[in-house]
Amino acid sequence: MAIGQFKDVEAGEINSFEEDLKKPLIVEEQNVVYETDDKNSDESGSIWMVLLCTFVAVCGSFEFGSCVGYSAPTQSAIREDLNLSLAEFSMFGSILTIGAMLGAVTSGQIADLIGRKGAMRLSASFCITGWLAVYFSKGPLSLDVGRFSTGYGIGVFSYVVPVFIAEIAPKNLRGGLTTLNQLLIVTGSSAAFLIGTIIPWRALALTGLVPCIFLFVGLCFIPESPRWLAKVGLNKEFQVALRKLRGKDADITQEAAEIQIYVETLQSLPKARILDLFQQKYIRSVIIGVALMIFQQFGGINGITFYASETLASAGLSGKSGTIAYACVQVPITVVGAMLMDKSGRRPLIMLSATGTFLGCFLAGTSFYLKDHNLLPEWVPILAVGGVLIYIASFSIGMGAVPWVIMSEIFPINVKGVAGSLVVLVNWLGAWAVSYTFNFLMSWSSSGTFFVYSGFSVMTILYVAMFVPETKGKTLEEIQACINK
Repeated sequence: MAIGQFKDVEAGEINSFEEDLKKPLIVEEQNVVYETDDKNSDESGSIWMVLLCTFVAVCGSFEFGSCVGYSAPTQSAIREDLNLSLAEFSMFGSILTIGAMLGAVTSGQIADLIGRKGAMRLSASFCITGWLAVYFSKGPLSLDVGRFSTGYGIGVFSYVVPVFIAEIAPKNLRGGLTTLNQLLIVTGSSAAFLIGTIIPWRALALTGLVPCIFLFVGLCFIPESPRWLAKVGLNKEFQVALRKLRGKDADITQEAAEIQIYVETLQSLPKARILDLFQQKYIRSVIIGVALMIFQQFGGINGITFYASETLASAGLSGKSGTIAYACVQVPITVVGAMLMDKSGRRPLIMLSATGTFLGCFLAGTSFYLKDHNLLPEWVPILAVGGVLIYIASFSIGMGAVPWVIMSEIFPINVKGVAGSLVVLVNWLGAWAVSYTFNFLMSWSSSGTFFVYSGFSVMTILYVAMFVPETKGKTLEEIQACINK
């Protein structure tokens, strides 16, 4: 059982966006390894190296958020300066997700081939290239190339950052450290929203270089993942890296032995194929994982996020004021969601979150309906900003993270990699579809757009209530029994 849990948390072969799978399994593993003396040693001198490694890695998470948040505060300025049509800017906003999808699908192989640090360097290189292309853009082509490049970079970051943190952190710290990934993504997005309200769009592109520079410099001072070194057979380097992370006086014998057992078990597992997922014993898990990602994306999150400033401005509110309020809501609510994850359970949290996104979309849709019919004009901006903020707060507390957590828990170890790839592909395709069509839907009917999204929130509540099992505190075997009964 312990080996299966190691696979869930640390496997370098688990495909992209399974970062959230570490969170729910942390508590279950704490009784496996460390004795008191080792724990005290971990918490003394070596803790600073672990924290330094985490700080360097989450620069990639911050970069992820910066890329996602870039389009919202810059939409009107870019369209005006470069004379872009609605379709051209929609392509600019949404092509990030295409690049990220490609980066996510290839991230596992890249991280296994050149190491976790090498993958982060490659990601940062793509992001730097992309930001420079955006900065020097004179037309839509260079904008799109730059946006696609940053998308590919964050697609790789989205996988390698949480995996690296999980692989270098001691078990008693891993839960808290892995939550920093999501927190820094949200922080980066909020920072882009806020900074974008006070500086030009070209200057905002240059700020995206800062996390990459910190990352490049920091990688020179931290060790490679010990588990990756063990996996590729570099045993001497593996021992050196683990010693550097745990401290010169720590006894690493037990942990080193467990890592070696984990690597041997991982290599002995049969390679699953995509067709294996359609076997009767896996198909229900696949349907649940795919459905949750569809509901997550088609609730409208990427459309609302990418174009928040213009959406609020169209309701009669100052774009800058709405963007600032939006940015201030995300971070604290994400912290609350992380705290509730293992206390409230997955099902209650996702249903509560979906209820909030329904309410937020319904209020925003109502505001646009009132505006279109010249009714209660003084309430239009209040309902619009209130609805969007309620939506963002509700999404951040559950719908953002819980589907990934459930996905990480419902797939058996032998198909987790290929199943994760399928779910990630569906998620990014949905993200692209929503972010590309959002502006066109708003042109068709602003109120109708939000009412459609609210409908998906209602379907989410019903689907989770009827078909999604509670996975909190259950073993993999118990979860499988609940799904297949």
